[in-house]
Formats: sequence, C-alpha cells, structure tokens
Amino acid sequence: MAKRVLVVEDNELNLKLFCDLLRAHGYETRPVRDSREAMREATDFAPDLIVTDIQLPHVTGLELIESFRQDQSLSQVPIMAVTAYAGMGDEERIRTAGANAYVSKPISVMRFLETVQSLA
Repeated sequence: MAKRVLVVEDNELNLKLFCDLLRAHGYETRPVRDSREAMREATDFAPDLIVTDIQLPHVTGLELIESFRQDQSLSQVPIMAVTAYAGMGDEERIRTAGANAYVSKPISVMRFLETVQSLA
C-alpha cells in the first residue's frame, strides 16, 4: 500500500512538481492549495507524511505545523517544511514549531526525495 503524503503549497507550479515527484516514486498524494483547509484535509486523508510550505497566505506554515502538533490524531505524523526563506534562524524556528525536516527552495529533487523517504 502506498504511503500517503499531504502536500500544502499555494504555488500551483510547486504543488504540481511536488505531487508529480511523489507520485512518480510510488506515493499517494493529496494536494492542498489553501492552508485554511489543511487541517480538515489532513484529518480526512490520514497522511503518513505532511509536506508544507512555510510562506502561506491566511495561516502560515509555522502556525499550521503547530496546529498539526496540537491535534491528537496528527501529532505524530512527520512534517517536512519547504521554504524559500533559508535565512539564519529559520531552520531553528521551523523545527521549534514541530517540523521534523526542512528543505529550502529551489529544491534539489534528490534532497527532496531523500528527505521524504527518511520520514515516510
């Protein structure tokens, strides 16, 4: 049975890229464009891994990660953060929020897939 990955990304091209890469490597994906819908989608989909952008409108990726960690049914699901903001202190803030891993954009396809495989 394929591992299930919830992908939260507001940029259509990145969302398609991440989902296509994951599907090509045997993962089942659920794309989510709006962070406000991510909790409901995660609960419905029961993912083995959550991949989320950090710079999201409405609910930031950091707030979303914290919400996942507070939800009893999702608190143990590994989370991989993906962001274009790779400044000093960003990784620490992302990990403090509850992410298990961090990949910066533009992504390296190999690093993205290796990180997914290590978590899912």
